[in-house]
Amino acid sequence: MRMRRVHAVVHGDVQGVCYRLYTCEQAMRLGVNGWVRNLPDGTVELVAEGTPQAVSGLMDWCRRGPPAATVTAVEVDEADATGEFIGFRISR
Repeated sequence: MRMRRVHAVVHGDVQGVCYRLYTCEQAMRLGVNGWVRNLPDGTVELVAEGTPQAVSGLMDWCRRGPPAATVTAVEVDEADATGEFIGFRISR
């Protein structure tokens, strides 16, 4: 099965609004593996791997975010899938 991997950085009002928790929940619902974390500059970074459809679904969700978030931009870089992740976690 073909897999897709992305590295994304989410900009806007995305810290202090449970963005990481909701991202983790959404990723698990979609069957996407990887991690999400806050960065010191106020952005949220994530790496996600899964089927192309599942990763696309997660990226679509990331562009909206949870109700309290205001997403202004999402930078997405494609990479080769490695299969290194089991599940999705919040990284600190």
